[in-house]
Amino acid sequence: MPKEEPTEEDLEYLLGNIGIEIFSAIDKGAKNFDTIKLFSGIPISCIKGRIPVLLNLNLIDKKEEEYILTEKGHHFKKKIKKNLLY
Repeated sequence: MPKEEPTEEDLEYLLGNIGIEIFSAIDKGAKNFDTIKLFSGIPISCIKGRIPVLLNLNLIDKKEEEYILTEKGHHFKKKIKKNLLY
């Protein structure tokens, strides 16, 4: 049986509010733990716990010690912006 990809709604539940905040900070230009903390206000310990989830879900990638959104991450961003009131 093939592995089913999580839907955008599934991803939102998996990430939770903290994961979404970290994802949004990376989208806005945060590249490492310190800048993610500055952009989001989330403690480093929470960031360290959530980054592996974002990486595993292929929403972000780490290149040259910096985090960036993947193509899947950009697609996810479009979906959550429709659901959130920015």
